[in-house]
Amino acid sequence: MQLGLGAIHTPDDETLQFVRQLGVPNVILHTPDLRGDGFWEFQDLLRLRTRIESAGLTLWAIENIPGHFYDKVRRGEPGRDEQIEKVCKTITNMGRAGIHTLGYHFIVDGKVWRTEYSPRGRGGAKVTIYDHDQVAHAPAHEHGTFTDEQVWDNLTYFLKAVVPVAEQEGVMLALHPDDPPVPSIGGVARVVRSIDAYKRVMGIVDSPANGIEFCQGTVSEMDHTAEEVYDAIRLFAGQDKISYVHFRNVDRTVPHFAETFIEEGRIDMLQAMRCYHEAGFKGVFIVDHTPGVVGDTPWGHRGRAYGIGYIKALIKCVSECAS
Repeated sequence: MQLGLGAIHTPDDETLQFVRQLGVPNVILHTPDLRGDGFWEFQDLLRLRTRIESAGLTLWAIENIPGHFYDKVRRGEPGRDEQIEKVCKTITNMGRAGIHTLGYHFIVDGKVWRTEYSPRGRGGAKVTIYDHDQVAHAPAHEHGTFTDEQVWDNLTYFLKAVVPVAEQEGVMLALHPDDPPVPSIGGVARVVRSIDAYKRVMGIVDSPANGIEFCQGTVSEMDHTAEEVYDAIRLFAGQDKISYVHFRNVDRTVPHFAETFIEEGRIDMLQAMRCYHEAGFKGVFIVDHTPGVVGDTPWGHRGRAYGIGYIKALIKCVSECAS
């Protein structure tokens, strides 16, 4: 089990130095700003990887391509085949550039919804909050309504086209669940909202390239017991389906929840770490987003350092206790 630092858009010298100072070996880049008409160029991807490696680090994954690269795919509109062809080109270029995980989502409106960001966390830390009552009457999406069946059909069409290419090029496509995991917002279905939905996705195309970006925070927001979350970790990690984990916590499940510091939410994070370890997980943990603490930067250097230290201690604990 390894550590990584994510939510990095630009791998500048200062950020990479911060990663090294935390003793973190891996980087996950989030939608890097690269050129390309609906796809990313091989040379740019290669330079990105070698830039990270020149700092003594490993580029574990890229999380998310720009939304406009595959918006017609998610909506099932004319032009989706051309977009899929370019997504396949990006996947091919990634594999040949030595980048072996592409994290992605299949949220039609492309949004992570929150209703509040306020100092309601421990000691007045700012945390994100979701209250479904406040978005129950959100206006309809500009492209109309989308049912569960429509979104599942579009996701199936996408996976059947791109997974074979990813498998051929040695790239895992790692799916993030819909956050928040509610049935719909603004008439747009959000289908990857349960553990069963994740199982369904894995069954669409049986391939090592059809994998999971296991956002434990979002899974913890789902209407499941804590034990069901632990079981999901055991299942997917045991099947080698998880490339990397967003290791964060929340206080409750949908329809109302708030993010918390890593150790104070509804999930026992030590127990969760034991589950990953016992299942033989060899991937990367990142902190994802964290509560905003006093004096922090907009990116959250202090909060991320706290989370990384906590994860590092958990990994050491379960590894040494088992040996």
